[in-house]
Amino acid sequence: IAAPRGDLKGLLDHRETRLCLSDVVLGEQLRDALGSLVLQQRRRDWLKEHGQVPNSRFLFVGPPGSGKTLSAEAVAGELNLPFYVIRMDTLITRYMGETASKLRVVFDEIGRRRGVYFFDEFDALGGRRAATNDVAEMRRVLNAFLMYLEEPSKVDSLVLAATNHGNLLDPALMRRFDDVLKFELPSSPEVKAIIKSRIKSLRYPKIRWSDVLEMAEGLSQAEIAKAATEALKAAIMNQRGTISTNDLVNELERRQSMRSSFEYDNIQQSIVQNKN
Repeated sequence: IAAPRGDLKGLLDHRETRLCLSDVVLGEQLRDALGSLVLQQRRRDWLKEHGQVPNSRFLFVGPPGSGKTLSAEAVAGELNLPFYVIRMDTLITRYMGETASKLRVVFDEIGRRRGVYFFDEFDALGGRRAATNDVAEMRRVLNAFLMYLEEPSKVDSLVLAATNHGNLLDPALMRRFDDVLKFELPSSPEVKAIIKSRIKSLRYPKIRWSDVLEMAEGLSQAEIAKAATEALKAAIMNQRGTISTNDLVNELERRQSMRSSFEYDNIQQSIVQNKN
């Protein structure tokens, strides 16, 4: 697949897909929903023979690091389709009419080249039209997006959007997407599956999973995966053939500390802003 050129350059990032759905740890409900999405796309000709079209517009809602981007990439990998990420930083500008014009270019490509098109941090584009800090230009952009989203795609491209802040989105968006999938923090079995998938190159015969699960509570999929990877690296660097409970607990505790520091800084910043 050639890199986007011309008006699309800077608006779309083409990313190589190295995942399929079996590589992503998901809850049963999410896995079933994404499996149905993939099945409808694979059998779209069957649906069309009966006057139906496959679902192709999905909104992913959930906390940071809960697997939204990984799932979008996995859908593209499962269907063997190119994966394009829309660059919000270049799509949204301060010039009158330019954002809507760029959005038209993106949707023209969606209708021309079959692929999976991913709008990350979608609340930057899909915020409530009645928001007090909104401007008329962004209302027009959102109206344009809603209109473009409903245009039929002759090539059956998929449009996936993700947000960490579903409460900020305009309610009209919920009716335009075929389904809204909720991503949550991993359950205990999912935490174990994430960790095992990351440390499988070494042995871990005596892990006290109760201690590991307790320390992992409240962490996202991405944070847990990172902690497990760092524990694996530490064991390799120390020339050990096994990973211990302490290896995992220490790295998870570090992630918890990082999260606490970040949350404290955000609270302090809010206090300063309120005073001003």
